[in-house]
Amino acid sequence: MSFRGASAEAYAALSGELDSSLTGGADAARVGDDLFSVAEVLRGEPGLRRVVTDVSVDATAKTGLVGQLFSGKVCEAALRLVAGAVSHRWTRPRDLAYALELLGVTSVVKSAGSDSGRLADELFSFGEVLDANPDLRSALSDPARSQADKRELVKGLLAGKALPAVLTLADQALAGTHRTVGVALASYQQLAASIHGQKVAKVRVATPLSDSDRERLTVALRRQYEREIHLNVVVDPDVIGGIRVEIGDDIIDGTVASKLNDARRALAG
Repeated sequence: MSFRGASAEAYAALSGELDSSLTGGADAARVGDDLFSVAEVLRGEPGLRRVVTDVSVDATAKTGLVGQLFSGKVCEAALRLVAGAVSHRWTRPRDLAYALELLGVTSVVKSAGSDSGRLADELFSFGEVLDANPDLRSALSDPARSQADKRELVKGLLAGKALPAVLTLADQALAGTHRTVGVALASYQQLAASIHGQKVAKVRVATPLSDSDRERLTVALRRQYEREIHLNVVVDPDVIGGIRVEIGDDIIDGTVASKLNDARRALAG
């Protein structure tokens, strides 16, 4: 989901405010956690969401209301961002909660500091684990299971094995606005890459790439897209040989499997 109109302007302004807070020394991990908490409250309380996004309600009244609700429950930096958020106009009421979630993701990503590359890799790896395990996907999407139970399951899989920021984001993927946990993780990784001026390339190959091959591919894609590239490499024997690269909506398919399929279609035609 992308923002339009007033919501896009509000999100841009809040992103700048978040950067200023983090540059000023705010605890990025705490700010992220607190923004996630507020976003969850807003998603669960449609009446509150309508009030704080109603343009007919005075901005001072709205900031006073969120101050009463969240003061002492979230850190000062998060509270300032929430107060600023309800002072803005929003194209759709639901955009407010989504914006706070994205700001929370940004803050948690930045809490990883120099481990940003590892964070992106671990988010991708957990997404691959979900893709390969339908029973796990079902357990995390089962409406009959409590959120607490799902969170314990994720914690058991990642605690002590992944960065704390990754565990936080995986936990948020269960409660956020995305359709599935896998979609949320992919979205978070894309956002993490964009924060560091990168694009994410998903690369499918039949056998693992050597370090020199990875470097050559990274350089070639960097030159083509004029951006730093973060590679997600998937070893998939079904491609037989060659390589398939996905960057956003762009697909570069040079696999043997693709060429065989093309040949089959040509023969069938």
